[in-house]
Amino acid sequence: MPHTPTAARRASPSARRTPHLFTGLVLLAALLLGGCASLPDNVQRTPSAVFTEPAQTALGQLIEKRRPAGAAGRSAFALLDSADLAFAARVALVDAAQKTIDIQYYAIHADATTDQLFDHLRAAARRGVRIRVLIDDFNQTGPNAQVLKIAFEKNIEVRLFNPLPGGRSSLVLRILGSLDDVPRIQRRMHNKVFMADSAFGITGGRNIGETYFGQGKKSNFIDTDLLAAGPVALDLAKTFDGYWNNELSYPVESLMSKADLDAAKQPKPTAAAEATPAPAKAPEPKPDPLPENVDLATLPLVWANGTVLADKASKIAADADDVDDAGETVVDGLLQLIAQARKDLLIVSPYFVPGERMMAEFAALRARGVRLRVLTNSLASNDAPLAHVGYARYREALLKQGIELYEMRSEQSGDLLSLGSAGKSGGSVGGQGSRASLHAKIVVMDGRLLVVGSMNLDLRSKLQNSEVAVVVRSRPLSQAATKLIETTLADGSYRVELDGGRLVWRAPGQPPLTTEPDAGLGLKFMLMLIGPLAPDEML
Repeated sequence: MPHTPTAARRASPSARRTPHLFTGLVLLAALLLGGCASLPDNVQRTPSAVFTEPAQTALGQLIEKRRPAGAAGRSAFALLDSADLAFAARVALVDAAQKTIDIQYYAIHADATTDQLFDHLRAAARRGVRIRVLIDDFNQTGPNAQVLKIAFEKNIEVRLFNPLPGGRSSLVLRILGSLDDVPRIQRRMHNKVFMADSAFGITGGRNIGETYFGQGKKSNFIDTDLLAAGPVALDLAKTFDGYWNNELSYPVESLMSKADLDAAKQPKPTAAAEATPAPAKAPEPKPDPLPENVDLATLPLVWANGTVLADKASKIAADADDVDDAGETVVDGLLQLIAQARKDLLIVSPYFVPGERMMAEFAALRARGVRLRVLTNSLASNDAPLAHVGYARYREALLKQGIELYEMRSEQSGDLLSLGSAGKSGGSVGGQGSRASLHAKIVVMDGRLLVVGSMNLDLRSKLQNSEVAVVVRSRPLSQAATKLIETTLADGSYRVELDGGRLVWRAPGQPPLTTEPDAGLGLKFMLMLIGPLAPDEML
């Protein structure tokens, strides 16, 4: 069963006070701006449950057929270590599903990559597969709202988790319409789960969209997924229902109609624009379709024992700070595992804001002689620069503890074959001028235990977002992940060191740098301005 610890979870006093102070300020702003929008009442949510008999399906039978002698009770795992493989594996699961497909994501973007995947979902629905899609509502605005149209097709249900009220033309307007409910809207469902017949599943850092599969023209996320099959896959599937049937999960139809989505597709032209038609533009070139050639019958698998770590949906409740019902979090569980390290700990976290407890855990590990390496984003590669603010305030202290720090280089040259890239740093469209941004969330402990999931090692993942992860006890899989990560440490990152009390960034074939590499003056100024002020738990 999924691991949902029951130990008490409570934020530090400063972590609890700051959101309430922030709420008071935004409530004052709300009074000045006018009334706030509201969500519909008496929403009809037909409960449904995860499919629990995977052995009745071809996928379930496939994994049992592939089970080697001596692997009874174990699950099968594979690192999806390229963007192409990560996409093709999802397509393969959809095409092979016979009963159910359950998909849970923080964000699904409207683009050619999503269209390609949705074509396969529609085909599965037409042959009678029940499809449930659960998306956190924060990013489904503007063009991305169009992905919700799939909710109006037979055998496909789409629900939005923890929605913001109001129209979908502007995220800013939706936030302004929710200023009386800030404690709730700042908590987001960050889980990433992709299940087929409860027999196979995928989790990791990726959302759905072109930048997560190496197809972005300007930037791409460097990510890694874990495919799981067997008992752990069923446990992973069971985490879905607690969110799907939660009162914060709203059917798309309760929030907007297909006509609303059609009307939102294009902004209404102004009178001046109607009088003076804009010159015709050449259509944007579409990326080539992503490859779909993966054979689940021959995909190399590692058989091992595994466990699911999953936050409860109640963690997102507006009063989660006051009602101690969310239990221990995924990050809490991960810290308990980390504390058991004996020799080596390798952490990949795009947003890395340790906080006091984590710093104390790291100090205890170093006192026992544990080697500790961390890969995170540089200021230039970070798609959320404010997160870098929180990391930067701990950087010198981490280095003084003897922790080895590496920061992802935003400009990657040549082939980047590590941590789930498409091979070229810009994918098939972006080319080598594309910006790379680390997005994988991985922990490897003592070369024998691997964790892949949606969580970052920061206070937002611990206190604000819901997360999910899979823990695998396997030396072969841990060593494969270590090899991927170490390739990035050597060829795609800056090693950050203290030299005479000053921070220095080093990379192969480059002179040492003494300031945030590849970052413009504006970003550096923001770091200096906001760094001393922003609370860790809000970054």
